[in-house]
Amino acid sequence: MTQAADTHARYPTLSGGQYAFFFDVDGTLAAIQSRPEAVFIPEQVIAQLQQLSALSQGALALVSGRPIEQLDALAAPWYGPAAGVHGAERRDAEGNLQRISLPVEVEQSLRAELQDAMASWPGTQLEVKGMAFALHYRQAMQHEQDVMRLAEQSVKRFPGLALQPGKCVVEIKPAGIDKGAAISDFMQQPPFAGRTPVFIGDDLTDEKGFLAVNARQGVSIKVGEGSTQAHYRLHDVDAVYGWLERTLLLSDQDNVGKEFRL
Repeated sequence: MTQAADTHARYPTLSGGQYAFFFDVDGTLAAIQSRPEAVFIPEQVIAQLQQLSALSQGALALVSGRPIEQLDALAAPWYGPAAGVHGAERRDAEGNLQRISLPVEVEQSLRAELQDAMASWPGTQLEVKGMAFALHYRQAMQHEQDVMRLAEQSVKRFPGLALQPGKCVVEIKPAGIDKGAAISDFMQQPPFAGRTPVFIGDDLTDEKGFLAVNARQGVSIKVGEGSTQAHYRLHDVDAVYGWLERTLLLSDQDNVGKEFRL
């Protein structure tokens, strides 16, 4: 991985053109909380997303490890294209939903195994997503190695599954599913097709999304510290909010006296 440029040196700005926007949620549009159910997107940010979606003729999607049902609740009243569980489920601009499911016997067996193991480590949390499982240890860092070992052993037992490490979490998901593939699928369909992709994310789970955007000469933006494939960097969630506000302001200025579409 390469180290992204300092945000002050290469601030991600957009000018006249047509863009497709993709946003991660946790750590990007919403500040990280101690428990995933405590996460929220500020109302003003949701309003900005609605405005940005309108300016881009609907070419805006949320791309997250969360299920789409949770994304809808977090972003309401905005409703639009979304990729949940890292792309294991995807809703297009027409509202059509595609979902990859685990075999029932695999899901039930793995759920029981993970629940039993995680129950013995106070402070850890198992999040069941249907076709994937998230093993959280943010409040029990002393069990990080235990959780990682459990996840690795589980994947070895069930072919077709893969690990996705993140910030104080490791996920077990269907192999071959990632945010890069989800963004690539969106980019082949209207209203995204033919536009320049912009993707903002903060975690290891977003790196393949950055690669997919870079391959299309798009704008890839890493939130926070750490090495990355992204070409630009924003310091934190507040900086993302500032970037959103500035992008919308510049679009209004560019609309004065000429046609300009994000």
